[in-house]
Amino acid sequence: MKVSKFKLLVVIIIGVALLTSGFGCKKGNLAAVNDLKEPVTLKYWRVFDSSDSFSEIIASYKALHPNVKIEYRKLRYEEYEKELLQAWAEDRGPDIFTIHNTWIGKYKSKVLELPEVIKLPYVVEIDKRTKEISKADYRQIKTITPAQLRSNFAETVYQDVVRGGKIMGLPLSVDTLALFYNRVLFDRVQITQIPRTWLEVKEAVKKLTLQDDEGNLVQAGIALGTSGNINRATDVVSLLMMQNGTNMVDASTNRATFDQSSPYSSDKSYKPGIEAVRFYTDFAMPSKEVYSWNDEMPDAVSAFVAGRLAMMVGYSYQLPLIKTQGAKLNIGIGEVPHINSDGSDAMGNKVNFASYWVETVAQKTKYPDYAWDFVQFASRSEHVQSYLKKTKKPSALRNLITTQLIDPEIAPFANQVLTANSWYRGKDALLTESVFGEMIDLVLAGKSTASQAVSYAVRKINQTF
Repeated sequence: MKVSKFKLLVVIIIGVALLTSGFGCKKGNLAAVNDLKEPVTLKYWRVFDSSDSFSEIIASYKALHPNVKIEYRKLRYEEYEKELLQAWAEDRGPDIFTIHNTWIGKYKSKVLELPEVIKLPYVVEIDKRTKEISKADYRQIKTITPAQLRSNFAETVYQDVVRGGKIMGLPLSVDTLALFYNRVLFDRVQITQIPRTWLEVKEAVKKLTLQDDEGNLVQAGIALGTSGNINRATDVVSLLMMQNGTNMVDASTNRATFDQSSPYSSDKSYKPGIEAVRFYTDFAMPSKEVYSWNDEMPDAVSAFVAGRLAMMVGYSYQLPLIKTQGAKLNIGIGEVPHINSDGSDAMGNKVNFASYWVETVAQKTKYPDYAWDFVQFASRSEHVQSYLKKTKKPSALRNLITTQLIDPEIAPFANQVLTANSWYRGKDALLTESVFGEMIDLVLAGKSTASQAVSYAVRKINQTF
């Protein structure tokens, strides 16, 4: 029987289509088989945490993806940004990297947004004789959506990492400001309760601060008031502003507004941000009754470790260093003070302050699907727990917070995660920190009133928005 040229052509086309798509092929999808045999190396850059913190996560991922190698590199904070930019310029930068939650605006052009779907090869069958992949195919994986992110993570994460409906990164933890105190110094002056309000802090400071005959500080009640020798002074001042009802940024105009009256208050003459700066700087003014700190003191952590400082506001990541250097200290940790004893603030809300790092994928990566798959893998509750346990950091995931409350060292930080917030600091967050330092210094030097200094800071920061 003769076969027409047309029918023969149709058969050939169908045959080619089947072969190239993997159907009817002994090895399934040949492209998937080849992809699985091709080694993939993902360069992962971070700061602070050692490779041991990620060893279990990386091992678990590699067990599922044996062709993938994760090269983890820890960089010093001081060199991190410079090294990132230089490496990308020379096409040797990381595939996955970490950025602070306040840097997202600055690095938006360097970040590859999380796609809605990622495509990865997977093994269908292994040849029993050769132990090689005999069949493979591709799997389309739907990624986490903004709505799911909001349900699974603390609210501050959604506010920070979702830009224009797209997810820019995922965190492994969320840290919060808490109150470190020296139990021995508290006992000496009969302070039996951790200060829960800022008024109680002021009263405790009067008992805990000691000066010699010449007015030099021998023992400081709390490290507040200055800029250079207080770790994350910008965050502490921001916390006070937000607790006092300050609207840090106007979302509709994308401008800093922390020099303005609160939109929620009927008293338009009261400027909560300015009052917060006055409150903060009072602790470093010798003329004030709460004077307990100055710029001649060592940095706050060193003073605390040396037993010269009774209280400091800090993050959980500082605890390992304090415990290592101050092994003989009897350290207590409580939730950060608020305006009211029930934990509420000027507007009747509970406001805490968040600071954390976000894992994201570089625009220049050669392996976008693998990179984002690993970031999602690492941030899931079943995998991130090993990281949280090793680093003693509070969880960013809602479903893990309760389990952390049984640990007295991490509980104060973890219990504040769901009420913690941050604020957008423009495209140059480090400049904002510098401007906040200038603002504090101008008030302490008597060169500006608190009102003038805060207005100056707003003008300077708005130039970067």
